[in-house]
Amino acid sequence: MPLSWNEIKSRALAFSKHWADACNEDSEGKPFLLAFFEIFGITNKRIASFEHAVKKYGGGAGYVDLFWPGILLVEMKSRGKNLDRAHTQAMDYFPGIAERDLPRFVLVCDFARFRLFDLVEGATYEFPLEELYKNVRLFGFIAGYQTQVIKPQDPINIKAAERMGRLHDQLRAIGYEGRPLELYLVRMLFCLFAEDTGIFEKRQFQDYIELRTGVDGADLAHHLSTLFYVLNTPQDKRLKNLDEHLAAFPYINGKLFADMLPPASFDAAMRESLLDLCGLDWGRISPAIFGSLFQSIMDAQARRNLGAHYTSEENILKLIKPLFLDALWAEFEKIRGNKKRLSEFHARLRTLTFFDPACGCGNFLVITYRELRLLELEVLRAANAGGQMALDVHQMIAVDVDQFYGIEIEDFPAQIAQVALWLVDHQMNMKVSEEFGAYFVRIPLNHSATIVHANALRLDWSTVLPPEKCAYLLGNPPFVGHQWRSAEQMEDMANVWGNGGRFGRLDFVTCWHHKAVQYMKRNPKVVTALVSTNSICQGEQVGTLWSWMLEQGVKIHFAHRTFMWTSEARGRAAVHCVIVGFGLQDSDEKVIFEYEDIKGEPHAIKARNINPYLVDAADIILPSRTATPSGLPQLIKGSQPTDGGHLILSEQEAEALQAEEPTAAKWLKTYIGGEELINGGRRYCLWLKGISPKELKSMPAVMKRVAAVSQARLNSPTKSVQAFAEKPTLFTQDRQPEKGF
Repeated sequence: MPLSWNEIKSRALAFSKHWADACNEDSEGKPFLLAFFEIFGITNKRIASFEHAVKKYGGGAGYVDLFWPGILLVEMKSRGKNLDRAHTQAMDYFPGIAERDLPRFVLVCDFARFRLFDLVEGATYEFPLEELYKNVRLFGFIAGYQTQVIKPQDPINIKAAERMGRLHDQLRAIGYEGRPLELYLVRMLFCLFAEDTGIFEKRQFQDYIELRTGVDGADLAHHLSTLFYVLNTPQDKRLKNLDEHLAAFPYINGKLFADMLPPASFDAAMRESLLDLCGLDWGRISPAIFGSLFQSIMDAQARRNLGAHYTSEENILKLIKPLFLDALWAEFEKIRGNKKRLSEFHARLRTLTFFDPACGCGNFLVITYRELRLLELEVLRAANAGGQMALDVHQMIAVDVDQFYGIEIEDFPAQIAQVALWLVDHQMNMKVSEEFGAYFVRIPLNHSATIVHANALRLDWSTVLPPEKCAYLLGNPPFVGHQWRSAEQMEDMANVWGNGGRFGRLDFVTCWHHKAVQYMKRNPKVVTALVSTNSICQGEQVGTLWSWMLEQGVKIHFAHRTFMWTSEARGRAAVHCVIVGFGLQDSDEKVIFEYEDIKGEPHAIKARNINPYLVDAADIILPSRTATPSGLPQLIKGSQPTDGGHLILSEQEAEALQAEEPTAAKWLKTYIGGEELINGGRRYCLWLKGISPKELKSMPAVMKRVAAVSQARLNSPTKSVQAFAEKPTLFTQDRQPEKGF
């Protein structure tokens, strides 16, 4: 367990005083560095080699004063020597170090001055010996206190996906697949994350593999199985003569390592793949993208486009801030100076529960948990203002992962959601440790989120979380238009909405609205916010969905009008979405978030009432008409491609096609939909009506698109669309006027 910051500071002061007097031009680096590491409670046994031999840049041999693989390289010089030259010398060692062992930090020191380089953040810190105690937190990575700056777009996310994907492919190639492979990868993910965030000691997992397994990889699977068993076994239940490296691993619990898996098998290349994974700094990866990361791992094509498939934290915050977070922060600011009310507020945070009935890999739950913990940390800061309270952090941290609930139809994402919540919990525990100088972890795992693997549309939600115990429903259920639903999804729609009326024309996402309302009827205090396709607040769906919702007593509390959302699901393009927050009780604070640019930021507008069209107006729903009102021109539906997107081209795609196949130009027509009519912009379509087989075959790029149309239509559950797979050059609905229009 790391020392407290107060103890570390005290030791740093004593170290500085001693070496200010004891140091001279004959002083040796090793005693100095040993004493330096003892400031942080690190003994010689845990430090990597002194005078470590490496090949220098240019091929010569050199000796590093101290080398801690993957973490720290130290170059010592005599008092008064040039630290710039010391830094150059240190960097000359890098070509002789394996990539996975390259250190993040480089320290050069002349006994009187310290200069620390953080190679990841590109930061440099310099200070004299006597100010070490003021700067000691820079070396938190030695003590085990390091907190990471998490960047969702960090290139390490792509590296992690690629390297984990390589190992996944290698295991699947030998026949290790399905649920065992998924769980195997989740366990390895936990171990990789654990050794970079203080759950394990630094490099503990990597050192075990390097020191205890053969380079041919033949015994690696056996050692991993043994390690997984040890991680699931309390210390007092373990064998008394257990290998010392294994015995040093903590008891994890949480059932993550409980299931017995079929034995895997490794070779030398697979062992190297795992060690390459160990070489990444997993502490820099946000648990919020673990779901997308793992989905990409399981799909080689998605792996190459990871950035397009994760739900951004900014979009998640658009939902959770108006749902509950903004109100909690506003309340906190009002009572910040009142210790009694702070205590009551803190206790209430522990009672809040969050339920995502379409949780996927847990992104919404993870970000919600992180934000709740950040608020709790601010509460503790306020309670300890002036340092007057003696905080027992273990007693004071109340918010925990067992306040979070989810339903997920696929087994693997459900597992990821559970683990991601544990990992973000540990990240927040490290932040608390850093803040209050007392090491705080929740290992073994005694609490866990409740993530149920089931079909949310066939399950009684109250069996997951009784409504009377729920505070908020939230999430991003799947969007599927009626023409693209599978047979099973059609059955789910009928199970929720019944077979009467026009409910079959609703988007699949509306099933969650229906079930949310039924759930809230048992506790009208529950408030719900769901991301949805914007079509549920436009056109014919309004009359069908919202007539029913309003009849049930639903009131809209806040809404984000149409904006661009990047979906987490594989292969899904950015879609136009809305977020609607609603409940069975009314709200005095109604807000509409309006977008001038659907890809930009919204501005908030207070509203007296928010109707189903997401405007500040009365709850009026336009009726569905089959005849034109007197005196008005007839409105007709335009031509519909039902093509999987392959006959429709952006301006850039159209230009590229014409450059590749100039003869395609005459078959490209301007294509105007609602987006272009309202917001401008230009799209094109391939209007191939009347094209001869000979001319079509002369354009391979067009042929490729036509073949994709045929396949997309065959995949449709709608029989009339399937029939049009035989006519892939044509739109399924042709209403193109013969005359001017």
